[in-house]
Amino acid sequence: MTTKFKLAIIAAACITTFNTYAAVEIYNDNDVTFSTDGLINIFYTNSTIDKTDATGVKSDRTQSRVRMGFLPNTIGFNLSKKLDDTKISMRSAFSVSINDTDQFRDPSPADLGTGTLIDVRQFYAKISGSWGEVRVGKDFGIFNITSLLNDENLLGLGQTSDFFGFVDGGNTTYGNASAGYTYPFPKAQITYRSPDMNGFKLAVGVMDPNKMSATSDEELPRFEAELVYDTTFDNGSLKTWISGVTQTSEENNVEQNQTGIGYGANVKFSNISLTASGFQSKGLSYIAALDHYVGPDSIESDGFLTQAAYTLGDNRFILSYGESEVENTGSVLDAVYSNTTFAYYRTILPGLYGVAEYNKTEVDVSNSIQSEENNTLSVGVVVTF
Repeated sequence: MTTKFKLAIIAAACITTFNTYAAVEIYNDNDVTFSTDGLINIFYTNSTIDKTDATGVKSDRTQSRVRMGFLPNTIGFNLSKKLDDTKISMRSAFSVSINDTDQFRDPSPADLGTGTLIDVRQFYAKISGSWGEVRVGKDFGIFNITSLLNDENLLGLGQTSDFFGFVDGGNTTYGNASAGYTYPFPKAQITYRSPDMNGFKLAVGVMDPNKMSATSDEELPRFEAELVYDTTFDNGSLKTWISGVTQTSEENNVEQNQTGIGYGANVKFSNISLTASGFQSKGLSYIAALDHYVGPDSIESDGFLTQAAYTLGDNRFILSYGESEVENTGSVLDAVYSNTTFAYYRTILPGLYGVAEYNKTEVDVSNSIQSEENNTLSVGVVVTF
């Protein structure tokens, strides 16, 4: 497992969680537009960790941080041009770590806390019309993307498991990724998205495959797809989705198949929102759905996330529980990861939110004596435009 894969998502996606997205339009003339959008978030966190390592040594510690949450600080740029019945557009989004001074090892004199990570998660063009949309370039994956975007606590902190090294990590937290869904890591892709068909929307994509190793063969690309159904009714709405992924790698005449299925539903009525999602996968990482495991179907994972949210005026209350179970036939790694969240959001001004949150993350490695219980309290501010 590569723990250095840090998680990020675009500002536009997370802002739509609160239905307040409004990019700043800089230019609009002769069917050519240029706009920008962004997000900045910061949290004070205090984590109390009790854990047992693989040798049986027990330890406990308390760590305070001033850090980003699940989302990095991001600025995006959007350019579009209308040509008769066809629209051509481009998007580039840059994520920036504010925790570049987090050096628990001695920094070199050249760093001095200024080696800021700039992470390009989106850089693509779209050609769209009444027939749908073709997207080419780098963007988030399709597998489990709607489960991620419907996470009620997308703008929050989420889990900071010390097992993954995210208490002292210099980037984002893990949110609910690995504790209910896998993260749709950005990939080079060619994708098609259909127009709305009586509430149904289909997305299919050809992705750059994830290498199993430096010398592995991938004769075919990675394929991902998703079908979403969205409808409204009196005082409410219903959204359901199902997604899938498949890829094959081969090395030394050993073939590894990577497959997965994700699914979920969200129902809103009055001021209440209820969400349930889940996934099952083989041969894929349970964190970012990348393949790191050699051997045929050497790892199997499944997980679920259940959430309830209640909105009262400018106040929003969220209760969340997610869990993933991992079985790895190629090593001793059989584990259960879970994260329980209580979160409170306050809309201070349009585009300005205060957040208070409690997360309890638990890790239990069944074929080992490793375990962890992490209790984290946090307060933060999220700014969007």
